Amino acid sequence: MPGRFRLTIVAAILLTVAACSASAPAGSGLRELTVWIMGDSSTRFQQLVKPFTDRTGIGVDTVAIPWDSIDQKFTTAVASGNGPDVLQIGLSKLPAFAASKALLTLGGQALKEHPGLVPANFLDGIATGAGQVSVPWVSDTRVLFYRSDLLTGPPATWEELRAQARTLAGRGQGQYGFHIPQWDTTLPVLMTWANGGTIVDGGGTIDFDTPAFHRAVDLYTGLYTDRSVPADLDFDQLQGFVSGVTPMLVSGPYLAGAIRAAAPDLAGKWSVAPLPGGVARTSLLAGSNLAVWGATDDQDGALRLLDHLAEPRTQLTWYGLDGQLPAAKAALDDPELAADPLVSIYIRQLRDARPLPPVPNWDGETGKALLDALNSIVLTGTNRDTALRALYAATTGTPAA
Repeated sequence: MPGRFRLTIVAAILLTVAACSASAPAGSGLRELTVWIMGDSSTRFQQLVKPFTDRTGIGVDTVAIPWDSIDQKFTTAVASGNGPDVLQIGLSKLPAFAASKALLTLGGQALKEHPGLVPANFLDGIATGAGQVSVPWVSDTRVLFYRSDLLTGPPATWEELRAQARTLAGRGQGQYGFHIPQWDTTLPVLMTWANGGTIVDGGGTIDFDTPAFHRAVDLYTGLYTDRSVPADLDFDQLQGFVSGVTPMLVSGPYLAGAIRAAAPDLAGKWSVAPLPGGVARTSLLAGSNLAVWGATDDQDGALRLLDHLAEPRTQLTWYGLDGQLPAAKAALDDPELAADPLVSIYIRQLRDARPLPPVPNWDGETGKALLDALNSIVLTGTNRDTALRALYAATTGTPAA
């Protein structure tokens, strides 16, 4: 991120805090909202909402929830009826969380009173109209990270990537060209989209048994056949990229900050590019939304907080604090944000991105079955047809809408 942009954001925060502090009601007891924020950014989130508290007199108690604990935490809250006032939800979790009926529906009067929350303000595909239960908070996508000191340029197609990866793997023992995280359920889907296909049939159910997916399987398994990717389950993708062992990988914008922190001396020796293509270069539209707990004791306060967090300037401030891309269209159109060469690529890729099918339990069922099949082929030598038949049996007909 350009230093100028970060300084502008920080200055804006300080000015806003100073201005709002003067209007905070003196000596008044604060109402307080409990907010669940995923990961380890709760301290920075408290910074972000301080102007809101100073302006409204509504306090915010931020609780950090580890990503791998959110399912259990949410299930327990639904069973007990005791949830937070506001919570962050990853897009892949949204269908299941919405199905619980524990979240406030943001329609009718709520949207009339809070027009900043209407879906049209945000990237297409993140928020829904009828039955909307959340507001886009941050956006994410997948791009190609590559070592520009080891490649003449990024591959434009997956066939070019496979060829370049094979050449890079020929540098010697322990050298590879590409990294496939064996926990990443999205990469095979991206490869399917690149081949002009989808994993959802005309009836709105999951169907992997298509020519486009078969070509994606050929690409995925072929990279292992070429010995272009490490087969080690514990392989560290950051260190692999920094060391040059794996000079290409597909990841989200968050990886850029990790690379800068781990290897500042690599500046100028790596970059990002839109995903390799085929028929298409469509990437994943991911991120997180914010929702209001249906049984909150302070619905008005919770919606006012969502208003604050949905504002483009607030989302730009959050990018300055935490490095997560905005989801508001007006924020993504900010010229200072797009002045960062890497961010300009992220925004370009977001224009050609779509979410995973809204399967209620993608991570635990459909996505898991997909990875189980592919990893059994490349890691344990399971017969390809046998593995794919098991995948089709486990997933075909699963509702995806």
